[in-house]
This record gives sequence, C-alpha cells and structure tokens, in this order.
Amino acid sequence: MWLSLFILCNGHTCQPHEIEEDRRHLFTESWKFSLDAPDDAYRTDLDDSGWRTLDLPHDWSIEGNFSKDHPAGYGGGALPGGIGWYRKSFLLSEDDKGKVIYIDFDGVYQESEVYINGQLLGKRPNGYISFRYELTDYLHYDGIPNVIAVKADNSLQPNSRWYSGSGIYRNVWMVKTHPLHVDHWGTFVTTPHINTTSATIKINTTVRNSKNVTGTFTLQSALLDQDGNEVASIKNDNITIIADKNEVVQNLHITTPQLWSTSQPYLYKVVSSVYLDGNMVDRYETPIGIRYFSFDPKVGFTLNGEKMIIKGVNNHHDLGALGAAVNTRALERQLEILKGMGVNGIRTAHNPPTPELLDLCDRMGFIVMDEAFDMWSKSKSKFDYSRHWEAWHEQDLRDMMKRDRNHPSVFIWSIGNEIPEQWEDTGLLIANRLGKIAKEMDPTRPITAGLNHPYPDNSIYRSGALDLVGFNYHHEDFETFPDVFPGEKFIGAETTSALATRGHYDMPSDSIRRWPIRWDQKFIEGNQDLTVSAYDHVSAPWGSTHEETWKLIKKHDFLSGMYIWTGFDYLGEPTPYEFPARSSFFGVVDLAGFPKDSYYMYQSEWTKDTVLHVFPHWNWEVGQKVDVWAYYNNADEVELFLNEKSQGIKKKQGDELHVMWKLDFQPGTIRAVSRSAGREVKRKEIETAGRPVKIVMEADRSDLKADGKDMAFITVKVLDKDGNMVPRAENLIRFEINGNATIAATDNGDPTDLSSFQSHQRKLFNGLAMVFIKTTKVGGSVILRAHGDGLENATIELVSQ
Repeated sequence: MWLSLFILCNGHTCQPHEIEEDRRHLFTESWKFSLDAPDDAYRTDLDDSGWRTLDLPHDWSIEGNFSKDHPAGYGGGALPGGIGWYRKSFLLSEDDKGKVIYIDFDGVYQESEVYINGQLLGKRPNGYISFRYELTDYLHYDGIPNVIAVKADNSLQPNSRWYSGSGIYRNVWMVKTHPLHVDHWGTFVTTPHINTTSATIKINTTVRNSKNVTGTFTLQSALLDQDGNEVASIKNDNITIIADKNEVVQNLHITTPQLWSTSQPYLYKVVSSVYLDGNMVDRYETPIGIRYFSFDPKVGFTLNGEKMIIKGVNNHHDLGALGAAVNTRALERQLEILKGMGVNGIRTAHNPPTPELLDLCDRMGFIVMDEAFDMWSKSKSKFDYSRHWEAWHEQDLRDMMKRDRNHPSVFIWSIGNEIPEQWEDTGLLIANRLGKIAKEMDPTRPITAGLNHPYPDNSIYRSGALDLVGFNYHHEDFETFPDVFPGEKFIGAETTSALATRGHYDMPSDSIRRWPIRWDQKFIEGNQDLTVSAYDHVSAPWGSTHEETWKLIKKHDFLSGMYIWTGFDYLGEPTPYEFPARSSFFGVVDLAGFPKDSYYMYQSEWTKDTVLHVFPHWNWEVGQKVDVWAYYNNADEVELFLNEKSQGIKKKQGDELHVMWKLDFQPGTIRAVSRSAGREVKRKEIETAGRPVKIVMEADRSDLKADGKDMAFITVKVLDKDGNMVPRAENLIRFEINGNATIAATDNGDPTDLSSFQSHQRKLFNGLAMVFIKTTKVGGSVILRAHGDGLENATIELVSQ
C-alpha cells in the first residue's frame, strides 16, 4: 500500500528534485499571534480573526518599551516577557495522504507547548533547542483546515543573564516524507582517514520506518563537490527493512580531497537516496567539509597540519535592534564584519545556536565552539534552565549534538559555561555523565567547558571529562598552566571583557582601570553619562584589556587561541552600569554594527591588510591635553603631524601594539603617515569638524532580494560644510520609506538609549546611526529619506528584485 502512494508524482515516477522540493519547506508565513489569548487558545474553534498576522521568525519582546520595572531586569535587557500564542491554519491535499508529516522548530523561547487540531504534541522548556513533532495521525485532508497552535511562556523572570527574546524566534519547517525515509538529523558523516592525497568518508545513515514497511530497500550515498559533480558513490542493495530504525554504515574513498579551512572553506555534499523496488522514495542532503585538526600541549592548535591561532569571539544570539528573531542576512553581516577584523572563531555563548549560524560558519570559515549549557542543576537566575535540568539535559545535549555534528565549522563541544558545580563534588558526577553522552554522540571532537576556577581542584576538571581545558579569564595565570596542569591541552574559552563606548574618550589613557574594582561590589565610579572610554584601558574586574590578553595569547603556543568576550555588544548585562543602561559595553563592535577602535588593533594583528587607524576625533577644547593613538602594521614607524608640524616619529617597542602622542589641542588637521624603510605605506587625516549641515546615508548593499527576508543596513551621519563627519553630533534624524520595503529597526549603538528600536527616528550617537531595511516579497525601487532640523536632507535608493 505505502509503495503505491509514493512512487508516483502527478502520474509519473518521482524525480530527485521533486522529492527534495516536497520534502522540507519553510512553514513561516501568515501566522496569527496574540499576547492576550485565553489559556485554551489551542482550540480549533477559537476565533483568531482579531489576532495580529505576521511571518516568523518573531520576537515579541523587542517590540516592547524599555523599563526598569520589567521583571527581566536590566541584565535581561529591560524588555518585557509574557505569554504569547501563535496559530496557523493550513490545508493538505489528497496527494499528502499516506505521507509522514512532521513539523520542525529550530527554537521557541521558551516553555513551549505545541498543539495540532486541539491535541497536545508535546512541551519543550529549553528555549534554544531544536525539536520535531510528527503530525500524521492528527491531520485532516480534502479541504478540511488543520490548526497548529504554539504557546510560548516567557513569563517567569528572570530566567536569563542576558536578553533572551520571546516567541517563535527561529524558523519552522514542514517535512513530508515516504514512510521509509532518512531520519531527522539521520546522517553522521566522519572522516576516519584524511591527508592531502586521500580521504575515507564514513557515512552512518539512519533510515526510519514509520509505517511498518516490509521487504528490502537500497541506500545509495553520493559525494558531490562544490559544483555539484559526483566525486564518489556507494550503493547497498537488498537491505532488510526492520521496524523503526535501520542503521546503515558505508565508506567512500576519494583522492586529492579539497580540504576545508578558515581561508578556503570548501564544502562537499553527501546525497543519501532511498529506493524501494528501484524507485527513489527519499533523498536527503548533508553538507560536509573534509579537514583534520589537533590540539597539542605544546604546539597548540593545528588545522590540516598547519599551526594556527584560534582568533575567536563569543557572541550571544540577539541581533541587536532586531532582537532574537533570526535573520540570515543580519547574521551574515555580523560575520562579515568579524571576518574583516581577522576573526576565525565563534563560541555560541552560552547555548545551542540557530542552524543558520552554523551554515554560515561552514560557508565563511569559522572555528566554532558549540556550547550546550550556561547552568546545570544549580541556578544562576531564579527561573532559569536549572529547574528542568534533571528531566531534560540528556535529551537536549543529544539533540544539539545530533543536529550539529556534521558541520565542518564545529570543532569543539562545550558542555557548560562557568558552572557553579565546578566548586562541588556534584560537578564530578555531572561532568562525567555529560562527557560520556558527548563521546557517544561524537567521538571525533574534543569536549571542553568554560571554567572560571583555574586550579586543579576544580571538580569539572577532576572528572576527566574534558579533552581540552577551557578557562575563562585569569590572564594572570596563563603562563603557569603548563606547570599546574601538566600535559593538558588548553583554549581560552572566554577572555578579555574589556569595556568601551564607541566614540567616547577619557584621558589620560595610559593607566588601566577595572570597572568595578570587584565584581561583588557596587560600582560607584564611572561617568555620569554612563559611558566608558574607548581607549583600550578599561575592563571588568575579572577580565583584562584587549592588548593585555592578546599579548599573552600570541606569546604562548600552548594556549591554542582565545574567544574574546564579546565580538558584538548585546542586549542586557550592561556591566559596569545599571539601568538606564540596557545593553553591554563588552563588544569590539557596538550594538548597531559600528566597530569600536579596538577593532583596528585586532585588524592590524590578525589580517594581512595594511592598517593605519588613528584616534580619537579632533574636536576638543583649545589647550586640552589629548592622547592620540595609532594602530598600524606593515610599517616600521608612524609620524604624526598637527597642522603640518611634526609631533614626532613613534615605533612600537617590544610587544607594544600601539603608539601614542600627547598633544595640546589646536583646531585644524592631524595627519599620520606610516612608513617602511623610509617609504610611505599609508596616511590618515582627521580634521576639526564644524557644525553639521548635511545628512549622508550609505548602504551596505543596494541590490536586494524581494523575498521578505533580505536586509540592507544604512549608515547615517552628518557632515560639516567642508564634508567632514561631525564626530559628536547628536541630531535627531527622522526617516520615511517608500516602495517595497519596511524600516525594521533603527539604532545608534548607545547602550543607554531607551527609545524603541521600532521608532522611525533616532538621535545620532557620537555622529552615527543605523537604519535596518527589510524587503517585502514584491520587487521594485525602495527610497529612504532622512530629515533633520536645520540640515540638508538625504535620499538613498535601493532596488529589490
């Protein structure tokens, strides 16, 4: 019976592309949403006509107003939580009868309940985990509507140390398959043998039998190169079908493999095809990369036999003004900015990431530390995941690893971050249990944890579960690690925690400050306007400045590398301040996506691009003492001029990472010139700006896709009459848009700006603002206009197609 329903597609034999197109598709359009729904909003007869209609992914918290009264607190971003309901009606055709139909959620924050036609499918408390439910037995066909309802409960606050977002904030998929099909996350592809001349590819495939199909089947696995050409294939015939799950192991052998690396992230694809009686009934694709790597107690990290340093960052999951709702282009933009800095690694702090992030890391070349938990059985926040630890941690860890283990960008599994049990004997037992689960799921990658007790009595370390000892902070102890932990392999799982407000400068800059003095003491220092100097001389008390940290990492191979806290500012956790600060100061890049000055220190150290970055701006009081810094590379020296008069030549000495001049401010021009062997390499000029007279806008891209998801990011600034950017401008700019796009958000990178991100007006912050433009599904011209009192207006045109 099952066979006859599946070997025909509209009267002819199914072709591979038809199976692929029908198998899995986005299920995100035209959902109904309410924050005021009754408790029984899962009922099929509920009238939801008055509910809001929207497309997923969706984060309702980011749409709210900032307030110190929200129970999430300023640590959680000072935005609202609550309980939200989502509903969607859909029809299935006669052709869908006999198929097995699933719904896949990439993530719902949090405490989700999913219903189909009034029947509860299940609950999932973890807001970061991906999960699947089968719908088949509850569905209607032939014109009878089906209703799926999802409850997301983020009312118990605080449950996170940072901004979480609320709702179905990741993608949803509908999957339709033959009863005999490759299971959910049903392949595990490893490479037991690799070198530059050959590779063995081992493919473990789970073929699921959902409806008691009998007989035999054939499984063919083919390896395709980046251009879609078949490199190798293997076919197993006459496999006896058993109930539930059929496990098949196959091996492919190839010569001269193209190796995946951070500079050349070459991707292959394994295509798994299931046949019954010679007819293809399922086709499943698994992108993979072929690479080999190692961590060594002395050499550190090597990739494909070459020594390299992991130059990574931690990032939380929010997208700044867009909130937690996943947008692939916004994620890609973040990674592009980080690539420009020289970053080659991402730690998914402190939870399973959205699948799109790993897809991008595969394609763009990042070394990912994939992290499972921020806490175990002991809580960090009153209502956090520790409440569900005993019931859910094993399934959540298995599901995360099963989903992510084919990604070539994933190099390290982290089983926890700064876990309180590291100081207790329970840490021995839990770490050991998690380590066994992780090795069962994937014996090919090292296990680590972010430990902040860097001593041998650490219970998680003592458990023996860690292949790679990951430490958070304690830079003062780095050099002792080989003696204190002989024979161990290390990674800086979380480093730095430097603080800065983009465009703000406190002088003098040549003394390091820890704000606050101690983590457990109330912060009473600081600036009245809640700013932090952007010279690299302020860090949290547990951390270090960017330069302090990088000097140690680059000096000691055994450390393997580091993941900076953080790449981008994020919502919540506004150390060292409290409300009205509502987002962090930790990022090398601010919340809007504007690099801070330390970005260019890393760029000068981590890239081959020629860098000469001089700061601060040149708008001060006459006679004021100003520290002028320069980051540079590919040169021997830098000479600084003030109004054409030399202020001296500076050279980095020893392990210095910048040079500095102390000047008495005079209006005019400072010019820096870097030279190598007397030859000019690069120059940079900064002029004293006058009053703002003109708005200018610049788009990161002008040609967009009319898919309802693509985005453009528009930088807004003001210029004086001579065309100089005005660095301290605070003008209020109003925006209006015409055409087939919307203003998704505005921002300026100010961690204390309490204006709604939904607003179509924004004050410049230290001269800059950002407009987030999102396309619709209709192509055409998009025109954005910017207005400001007393300013020449600006217009920018984009094309969506």
